[in-house]
Order: sequence, then structure tokens, then C-alpha cells
Amino acid sequence: MRKSLLALVAAGLLTTVTLTACDDGTDPGDNSDSGSATTSNGGESTGSGGIGVILPDTKSSQRWGTDDPKYLKAAFEAGKVPYTIENAEGDKEQFKRLADKMLDEGAKVLIIANLDSVSGKAVIDDAHSRSVPVIDYDRLTLNGGADYYVSFDNERVGELQAQELVNCLNAKNVNTPIVAELNGSPTDNNATLFKNGYDRVLQTHFDDATFMKGPDQFVQDWDNDEGREIFAQMLKQYPKIGGVLAANDGLGNAAIEVLREKKMNGDVPVTGQDATVQGLQNILIGDQCMTVYKNVKLEADAAAKLAINLYKNVKSPVDDKLKDPESGAYVPFVKLEPEAITKANVKTVVDGGYVTAKVLCTAKFKTACNKAGIK
Repeated sequence: MRKSLLALVAAGLLTTVTLTACDDGTDPGDNSDSGSATTSNGGESTGSGGIGVILPDTKSSQRWGTDDPKYLKAAFEAGKVPYTIENAEGDKEQFKRLADKMLDEGAKVLIIANLDSVSGKAVIDDAHSRSVPVIDYDRLTLNGGADYYVSFDNERVGELQAQELVNCLNAKNVNTPIVAELNGSPTDNNATLFKNGYDRVLQTHFDDATFMKGPDQFVQDWDNDEGREIFAQMLKQYPKIGGVLAANDGLGNAAIEVLREKKMNGDVPVTGQDATVQGLQNILIGDQCMTVYKNVKLEADAAAKLAINLYKNVKSPVDDKLKDPESGAYVPFVKLEPEAITKANVKTVVDGGYVTAKVLCTAKFKTACNKAGIK
């Protein structure tokens, strides 16, 4: 059943609801002629009611400000449903206010990527009190009771990060390297899942003494500036750090900036996640070991399909379930597979259309792109 659902997602959204969003035949990625309006938060809206989407911020990853809104908008417009897409810009109270406004305006379905489980649960409780279903998007709201969860296999993300870090460290042939961990936000359950995955892989190397466990710290709100300060202190305490398990590209770049100041960039493998332009560029020039590519379009399409079906009162059976570690409840889970990206296969991200060669291969990175077969 899961395969069939994902097949439908990959094939596109075949819906027949009444047209309430404007459909003039223009490219759904073109903001100028789609008939949608810009909201006060800089989001997109085709009017009240329909499907409401609240994204968390624009600082922790480029995806929240560009990729997710683009793909969700395209999916909703292809499905001909009204929608509103907003971003809370890292403000938990604003997150709740946006949800309340959407519900007051008659939203029939909410999709939320929470900032933390407390504010996320408040939104879910409010929605459920009005008989509105909620889809947890990318991040599970602990003890929240969402109706669906759409995300990637997040422990697998961590495993891929650790496996590629091991490969990079082995290639460096460093004797018993010290491995530092720069984890995501403690309020984000995904950060815990990533850590579960990479700790499981790394622990075997700590146990057999091929690697040495170094400093290990979470970074509140995925704040890259704080990550930079934390890693600077780590390096001061452990000057011979040999590898950095950074939970995403932003934190990876924060560590790389510190390493550049010490003329250590390229010598110390650093991981990442999200296949951001910056992360891919760091990989191309050898400053970053790897990133994890999570095809945001598949994730957005999967969430949009569920939301459109809920809007139409159509059942969407989902075979996978994820146990909420706090409530013990099982949440229907559309689970997508991540992919490890190294210098050897950066081209696949470009070929897949997630980033263009024009954006990636600016003058500074042109030679590296050519060597990677990206033109």
C-alpha cells in the first residue's frame, strides 16, 4: 500500500475537486500569474479556507524559505484546492497565531512543521477541537496526536551521515581521530532521530578504539551562529578534532568557517544534510565530506496528496506507522528514503532538478563543477 501511495505521489496529484484557486494555465512555479496573493508574512494564499500550511523558519535551512513553499504551492494548484502557506520565522507564538487565523478563516486541513512539540501540540489541539485534521510535516510533534506524519526515515539519515564520515576518515588515514558531534535542536525530535542513527554507527568505532569520542552538543533552534560559537569552543578544548558529525549543512558550514580560520578546512571531514547550495559547494571544493539529499518535492507532494484527500473527505490508507516515544501512540507515517551525496555524485542532485548548475556553479566553483561533470 505504501508503494502504491508513493507511486501516486511520484505520478502527480490526480484530483477533481472544484476549482477555487486560480488556474490560468501558467506555470505553477511562477508567482506573478498564478492568482495567489502574498500574505503579510510573505507567504502564499488563494483566500480563506482550504489547506493551511505553517513552516517553521527561514534560517535553519534554505528549504523552508524556498523549496517547500514552491513545491507545496505547485501541488495545491495542480490539485485545484485553496491554500495558505505561511512561515513562523522561528517565533513559537507567531506559529500559534498563524494557525488560529487559518482555523478562524475556515481551514479544512493543516500541515505543520513545528518549531517545538509544545507549540505544535497547542496547534494540533486547537485544530482537533474544531474537527480539523493535522499533518505533521517533516517533524513529529511529540505527544501531539497528529493524524498523519510525512517525513524521511530520519534515523537512516543519521546512519548515512555516520557511514560517509567513516569513509572520509578512513580515506584520511588518521590514527584514532577524535570525532565531535554538532547536533540539531534539542526541541526537534528529528535531531534526536538523526543522532540515534549516527550514534549507532559511530559507537562501534568508539568501542573498538578506531575512533575517539569527542565533544557532543545540541544547538538550540538549529542556530548556525550558536553552532559556530559552540564548535569554536570544541576545537579550543580538543585542538586535534579529526572529524565533525554536523547534523545539517548550516551547522556543517558553521564548523567549516571555524576550521577555515585555523587553516584546517579540508583536513577535517565535516558532514551535513539537506543538499543546500552552500553544502554542495563545500563538498565540491573538498571542505565538506557529504550531505544528505532529501527530495523535498516527494515530501511536499506526499503531504499535499494527503491534505487534498482529507479536504475531499477521501481516505488515504498508509501502511507505515511511527510510534510517538512520549505518548506511545502510533501515527500513520509516509516514510521517504534519503540519499547520501558526496563529491562523486553531486551531479545527481543537479540532474534531478533540485538545484540548477547555474545557481551551483558560480565563478568560484566553476572549475570544481567541471571536474564533477556538472555543466
